[in-house]
Amino acid sequence: MTSRPGLSAPPLLVIAHGSRDPRHAATVHALTRRVAAARPGLRVDTAFLDLCAPSVPQAVGRLAADGVRDAVALPLLLTRAFHAKTDIPAVLRESAAALPRLRLRTADVLGPSPLLTAALERRLAEAGLRPGDRSSTGVVLASAGSTDPEAGAVIAEIAREWRHTGWCAVRPAFASASLPRTEDAVRALRAEGVRRIAVAPYVIAPGFLPDRIARGAREAGADLLAPVLGAAPEVVGLLLRRYDEALRPAARRLLSA
Repeated sequence: MTSRPGLSAPPLLVIAHGSRDPRHAATVHALTRRVAAARPGLRVDTAFLDLCAPSVPQAVGRLAADGVRDAVALPLLLTRAFHAKTDIPAVLRESAAALPRLRLRTADVLGPSPLLTAALERRLAEAGLRPGDRSSTGVVLASAGSTDPEAGAVIAEIAREWRHTGWCAVRPAFASASLPRTEDAVRALRAEGVRRIAVAPYVIAPGFLPDRIARGAREAGADLLAPVLGAAPEVVGLLLRRYDEALRPAARRLLSA
């Protein structure tokens, strides 16, 4: 948690999914530290839906105990699936009802956004992809997956749009809930004669499903595997953009008055 008491900007509460994998929380905290560093004077707190501390009620309670009366809750999610539509609104409503003096606004989820595509390309470059390789490279856009059809459709649309920026091919893949799996998408591209195949994990932090993506990439013989998005500068900028959008009068969604 980064706390700067006495400042007028409403604090930002970043709500991540949570994982038993300690790399998950470490990556989320690294991201929120960079967000705080990029916006001096902004208090940035972190909470988790499950498996990590602090929980959302605990983090909201700390804000209230510190005298905060207005804050922005931002889901650290890439699509509007079950967590964004159900879990997070429910826990925020419950927390706000218990603390009527604290007003919570909810920011939108991160994706889709051109900034996330830019972060994916940054991670691919870090994995060794050169600018001149684009036209001969097929990319597997590998997401965690969701049973929500809207989320799957968003991933497919991102892949279609990204393909038009010069890649040989871009195919969506999913670590759970939907098909194809990462390894299947890699093999399909290889069968089509694509010379170089890169896997770009469309996930924020390491954990069980990102590990499944990496394992599928290795097993299918992908040429490159990019790191997770993590604290990429584009992700930092996107969090601050969503925070600013939530504070605009027309976009305010108050959970308590």
